[in-house]
Amino acid sequence: MKTVVITGASTGIGAAAARHMAAQGWRVFAGVRRKADGEALKQSASGNLIPIILDVTDPAQLAAAVEKVSDALAGECLAGLVNNAGIAKFGPLAIVPMEEFRTQFEVNVFGLLAATQAFVPLLGGDPKRSGPPGRIVNITSVGGRISSPFLGPYTATKHAVEAMTDSLRRELIIYGIDAIAVGPGSVRTPIWDKAEEANETGPYADSDWAGPVKTFERVMVEGGRTGLPPEEIAKVIGYALTEEKPKARYAPVPDKFTNWTIASRLPKRMLDRVFWKRLGLKKR
Repeated sequence: MKTVVITGASTGIGAAAARHMAAQGWRVFAGVRRKADGEALKQSASGNLIPIILDVTDPAQLAAAVEKVSDALAGECLAGLVNNAGIAKFGPLAIVPMEEFRTQFEVNVFGLLAATQAFVPLLGGDPKRSGPPGRIVNITSVGGRISSPFLGPYTATKHAVEAMTDSLRRELIIYGIDAIAVGPGSVRTPIWDKAEEANETGPYADSDWAGPVKTFERVMVEGGRTGLPPEEIAKVIGYALTEEKPKARYAPVPDKFTNWTIASRLPKRMLDRVFWKRLGLKKR
């Protein structure tokens, strides 16, 4: 039985991926923040799903998770690590509180790298383990390639994860460990509802960007409610973990031709004008 560790599995993409891989016959260690979340996830899943308390920014919890997974593997290699844990914060970069910016990186970048470093020995970095080496699947975003106004804190972290994924894939060849990016577009996930709630009393209502920020919030939250179901992203994660020759990057994006193919190829100055018009940004 193949084993995968999935971080950030309490809700959204992580929970869907945990259920999907368990249903495919994998043993899934699903990282959650609260015991109640783990119990709810286990009850909603079929197959071998084991919740573990895991905050990727907590070294003690990471060490405990590695020990538990290692014991279960009994000397075999871990087949997959899905780095999904993440948070979203937004606001104009000129005035976003530095603490919020740092927190975004602590979870989405430093936490991801900490988890990766912790599990690399289990994935095949330890020559004493038997079986084929595993794969790392990093959940990035369209924002990892295209930077939206007011989403600078989030897109900065996702650009970093895109770069880290490429570097990891090129470095970990010595162990046979692959690293793959999955960059979704809008997904029906609570992450943007949480971001909206966090910013309702934030510092932007009276800022020079007040109107465009409100438009941005509306666009992002609507996208989060009408985007792809997380189960669709879970299937793509499954492909990344199981295809014989996986892509280096997958882009599951709704209305892909418009939202990804064209947008990723437009000259930057032209894309600037698209964003300005959509959000009502103009020179005073």
